[in-house]
Amino acid sequence: MARPRPAALVWRVALHLFLATGALLMALPFIWMVLSSFKDISQVFVVPPTWWPSPAHPENLANAWNALPFARAYLNSAYITVTIVVMQLLTCAMAAYAFARIRFPFRGGLFVLFLATLMVPSQLTVIPLYLIMKWIGWLDTHWAIIVPAALFNAFGVFMLRQFIKGIPVALEEAAIVDGASRWTVFWHIVLPLLRAPLAALGIFSFLAQWNNFFGPLIFLSTPEKFTVPLLVAQFKGQYTTDFPLMMAAASIAVVPVLVVFVLGQRYIVEGIALTGVTR
Repeated sequence: MARPRPAALVWRVALHLFLATGALLMALPFIWMVLSSFKDISQVFVVPPTWWPSPAHPENLANAWNALPFARAYLNSAYITVTIVVMQLLTCAMAAYAFARIRFPFRGGLFVLFLATLMVPSQLTVIPLYLIMKWIGWLDTHWAIIVPAALFNAFGVFMLRQFIKGIPVALEEAAIVDGASRWTVFWHIVLPLLRAPLAALGIFSFLAQWNNFFGPLIFLSTPEKFTVPLLVAQFKGQYTTDFPLMMAAASIAVVPVLVVFVLGQRYIVEGIALTGVTR
């Protein structure tokens, strides 16, 4: 193998140093949050600021966990997030297959109109959605959070449609010749080939729903039904805020997100490489 030229080697080293510096700068707020969760209030506001807690207060994590019903909030967030992810994967795959393979009137126009909803901020639709949830009696229930998110995800439909259009049509035609129905083709041929994009979409949806603060804030009012982001926000008081406990609560809340990100990093990169979009 030919050795790289000195100029190319210097450029590669400089590029990696630049990227590593950028990654470190973006990680600094997270590092500060974790380290501050082991400080007391005086160490948080010391001037000049110090990074390492001295002395450390690991009891902040236990105090934050016991200060509010975190166990219940974790359970609420877990089952809401998992339910939304599972339903989104099914509905997005079905809609993507219809737009990619089934010919029906105005298919192209409907798909463009469907994608145009990505440009509509969620804040514009919250009032009509709130009125609909009130009309059907779903206010202060988890259904108001689960159903709208599970049934509508234009990003997921677009992402899976791009994958399905890359699957050879001959596979489906051979199954239809053998007597397979449209549902059989989708369930036994197309869906197994979508494992990688479905995993990427599932990770994107999990990260978005676990960190969802706006939806639960609008639709939930009973503390027993709160999710983790709502509980973390309650550590901020009107006049005073216990920042070490807030940082400890935020560190507790971010653990599932880190686990999912580490386990599914390869699928996240594949999803970004396919669509060029992050959520």
